[in-house]
Amino acid sequence: MALKVLSALDSARTQLYHFKAIIIAGMGLFTDAYDLFCIPPIMRLIGHIYYPDRTKHDVPVAINSTIIALAFLGAVIGNLVAGRLGDMYGRRRVYGPALLLMVLSAFGCGFSICTSPTCVLVSLGFFRFCLGVGIGGDYPLSATIMSEFANKRTRGAFIALVFSMQGLGILVSSVVTMVVCKVFEAVTHRNTDPTPWAADLAWRVILMIGAIPACMTFYWRMLMPETARYTALVERNVLQAARNMEKVLDVSLSQIAEDVEFLSPSYSLFSTEFCRRHGQDLFSCAASWFLVDIVFYSNNLFQSLVYEAFLPPKTNAFEDAYAMARFQALFAVCSTIPGYWATVIFIDK
Repeated sequence: MALKVLSALDSARTQLYHFKAIIIAGMGLFTDAYDLFCIPPIMRLIGHIYYPDRTKHDVPVAINSTIIALAFLGAVIGNLVAGRLGDMYGRRRVYGPALLLMVLSAFGCGFSICTSPTCVLVSLGFFRFCLGVGIGGDYPLSATIMSEFANKRTRGAFIALVFSMQGLGILVSSVVTMVVCKVFEAVTHRNTDPTPWAADLAWRVILMIGAIPACMTFYWRMLMPETARYTALVERNVLQAARNMEKVLDVSLSQIAEDVEFLSPSYSLFSTEFCRRHGQDLFSCAASWFLVDIVFYSNNLFQSLVYEAFLPPKTNAFEDAYAMARFQALFAVCSTIPGYWATVIFIDK
């Protein structure tokens, strides 16, 4: 089954396009992390604006958790749908629409309509759900595309590099929040109101900025050819797969083109044979990610509740959100980002 093409991919030397693919795929994970983890300080701003009568000006826990959960519910659906569509119609055809959904949803979050708490939060929840679908679609496609472009020796390290962009996305979302809060606080410095009018504009700006990195990479995603592995193994077009490789990698068409008689797989995805061959590895990998994500996402998304005792006292909405974002940035610099890079180094070794 197209062994010559696969062998050429596995043995190809590390080239410039591999790093270009890391950036293109990684910017998707960067945007995912920005959009997901900018929400804790934003919820602090929303609490000051729409719940001024509460003691700590915080959004009720049930509402806060629902807004966060809606994004993850969408991500689950996006993973399943985009993963299946990517297998049916190709990674490239689904990659662009998933990113476009993220862009439109990020703007939609910022344009959440009305001024009443109920209306704003329902609108925000809806667009967060749509954003989650786009994020969920981006996760499997970015990892798959990177793995299918990479060579055998560096595949694990390259995928880890793509996912390490999540740490950078968390850091940038915190820095952007701090900058926006300071700018708006400076604009309204004469306002003695603890929740100035500009706070309602600030959280919308922070959310919409999350669409910028996705917009920047959309063009390059559309220029990416379909992965040679998909073209050869699923579409069964070895010649086109060879041409796709030749476009982006320094390989000769004559070295990888071949006539191949394809054999249909003897077992399906939901068969006993698949479970026997791959079930244990698949379950182990999924269970590891599941356990890691419990700690990873809960720490990053509920920091305002878990570590509130360590945050300084606040006098207005901007200081409250700034303190939350600063703590989140420190957490990313001291924990999340080093963890990702340690994984890259460990896998590369």
